[in-house]
Amino acid sequence: MRKFDELSVGETRQSEFVELTEHAIRAFAEQFDPQWFHIDPDAAKASPFGGLIASGAHLISLWRRIDHAINGDIAYQCGVGMENVKFVRAVSAGERLRLRSEIVAMRPSSTQAERGLVTMAYLMSNQDGETVMTLTALNLVYR
Repeated sequence: MRKFDELSVGETRQSEFVELTEHAIRAFAEQFDPQWFHIDPDAAKASPFGGLIASGAHLISLWRRIDHAINGDIAYQCGVGMENVKFVRAVSAGERLRLRSEIVAMRPSSTQAERGLVTMAYLMSNQDGETVMTLTALNLVYR
């Protein structure tokens, strides 16, 4: 596991593409966000989105899973917050998404010498390079 002192500001990583299927959108929404434009493809055609779209909560869950795949070698203690979460455009079934992370700030903890705070900026985009979500995460990392 890579510790705080082995990381550097400006470090970037990018995932492979992950396809978001209609089944996945509906299954997530039925359990966690059962709004009609997330679960009913026919009714969703009349929505402002023109069809079924993924829940924002689903995108955040997908972010977490993909982030673990690309940054799972970092010795995280825990996440302490997210800032500036933005859902830039709706995501429809069949879109392929990828995640890019960048370490934008780091500082040792002022109270616990065995950890530091790492700020990471994330951009999720689709197969056409269009941004679908951005966020900044604050994480405690072991030293």
